[in-house]
Amino acid sequence: MQTQTPITVTNSRYRLGDHLMAKAGWINDPNGFCYFKGYYHVFYQHYPYGAEWGPMHWGHARSRDLVHWETLPIALTPGDPEDQDGCFSGSAIVKDDCLYLLYTGHHYYGDNDPDHFWQNQNMAYSTDGVHFTKYAQNPVIAQAPADNTQHFRDPKVWQHGDAYYMILGSQGQDQLGRVILYRSSDLKHWTYLGPIAQATNLQTEGYMWECPDLFELDGQTVLLTSPQGIQAEAKRFLNLNQTGYFIGELDYQQPQLVDRGAFSELDHGHDFYASQTTLTPDGRRIVIGWMAMWESVMPEQADGWAGALTFPRELTRVGKQLRMKPARELTALRTQTLTDTTVTLEATPQRFQPTHRQAEFKGQLDLTTTPAVVTLAVRAGAVNVTLTYDQARGELTLRRSDRSDARYAQVSGQPTALTFDLWLDTSSLEVFLNDGAVTFTERFYPQSQPHFELQSDQALSGHVQLFDLTQQAVTY
Repeated sequence: MQTQTPITVTNSRYRLGDHLMAKAGWINDPNGFCYFKGYYHVFYQHYPYGAEWGPMHWGHARSRDLVHWETLPIALTPGDPEDQDGCFSGSAIVKDDCLYLLYTGHHYYGDNDPDHFWQNQNMAYSTDGVHFTKYAQNPVIAQAPADNTQHFRDPKVWQHGDAYYMILGSQGQDQLGRVILYRSSDLKHWTYLGPIAQATNLQTEGYMWECPDLFELDGQTVLLTSPQGIQAEAKRFLNLNQTGYFIGELDYQQPQLVDRGAFSELDHGHDFYASQTTLTPDGRRIVIGWMAMWESVMPEQADGWAGALTFPRELTRVGKQLRMKPARELTALRTQTLTDTTVTLEATPQRFQPTHRQAEFKGQLDLTTTPAVVTLAVRAGAVNVTLTYDQARGELTLRRSDRSDARYAQVSGQPTALTFDLWLDTSSLEVFLNDGAVTFTERFYPQSQPHFELQSDQALSGHVQLFDLTQQAVTY
């Protein structure tokens, strides 16, 4: 068991005000996103003894409103026989007024080779949602099935009818990524049913599908996952690992995800990975992700911490496309309306100045005249993020001053308006366009107070709003 002293934050220059972070140390994937006894709960992969990835714990926070978060004690600590080298990602489910966590135990073989490992699946439980006990008979699944490699992790559990089902991210013996399915009557004893979806090509669908999530949305089955090993394709799949989705129909009898469409990216930015969803009491599907990426430079590591989670987002479906919008509860973060006005855009940038480093800038631009090239920017001296929409090409391009690699997205159809909603929080920017049809998530690191700019190469009319946001919605 760990005997070190937890790391502390030495400089708050990049600390976020309104996003979930750990008190200090490293975090990555959100885990166990759920609603239990009046609170939303989010757990996350956490290393409290350093600002780099280490033996994974489960950090924990809860909220009554998806806006104001209270940090709770660490829920899971590695070091027991079932999770000797890490409590890896997993999910939560409520059963008989008890909150159960299902998670992956990580184990190294002891030869100092980080790729020489094995994994199993374990359970912990709580009656109060704060203090957790590991199940005495762990592991609940002791080893990967015979048709699998050692990649066997990240359980997502749900109930369907009288049975419980679990999917896991995995890799078949053919070295291709896939998602496999188990069934149980009690969460303790599990029967392997086989793969429900698998990659057909290494280059286009990857060698391992991490962090799977499966749910129904407007009559269709959505499989979210984060494939590793997809090769970049022109202006798509440009991150080291991707997060995206398939839409089809889960046939529980085969079992198989049938009629699934192509893999689509969920977010087009540099810093979005390992998403997980939950259902609100009023029936909305909410998603949250890790606001970073493995290859991203993280300057905050010098200050004793690294990583954050995105704002909660509402998921909707239009045909075979998912849309993400900021959860409606987030409007409670607004503290002051700074701008609410009609604008006419020209080639000279118009500047909009928030008071703090937490702000929301949103608007709608009329695109019914001559095709235009519109540029949205967040600037703080030499540090900037610029988003360009080329209406004639239907293409969005995002560039950052601290990176040479741009990110891209296509706007489908010929929209008559461009809507935008940008959320700034110290060292993060989340961009939602055209009612959530396109999103970009970014970490960037301004040294001074940023401002927004808006311009167009053609005269455009529109309406914009600028809000200051609360500077601290998370308590530790």
